[in-house]
Amino acid sequence: MTTTDTAALLEDAADRIAEVSRADLQIILRRAALRLRNASAVSMEDDVEDALRDLAGELGMTRNDMIGYIVREWMEKNTYPPVHALDEDGDVDGEA
Repeated sequence: MTTTDTAALLEDAADRIAEVSRADLQIILRRAALRLRNASAVSMEDDVEDALRDLAGELGMTRNDMIGYIVREWMEKNTYPPVHALDEDGDVDGEA
């Protein structure tokens, strides 16, 4: 389950708190607690942090999702192991 999924579940439960069963609420809260416990912080210099948050806001992403996106793009552009695999029958636009 992704961070976005967990956040969506929490928001949905908050919107309909009277309808959510105690057991479902416990599951959702435990998942959220587990994610928070396992989250690793990446610290940046203030100017980089500001730019990162501005960009994430413009694209409607979270700060951590933006960091993941940037790292993935950098890895793909610098020919690290492919993050997106092509299937055997896929088009490669003249590139092997």
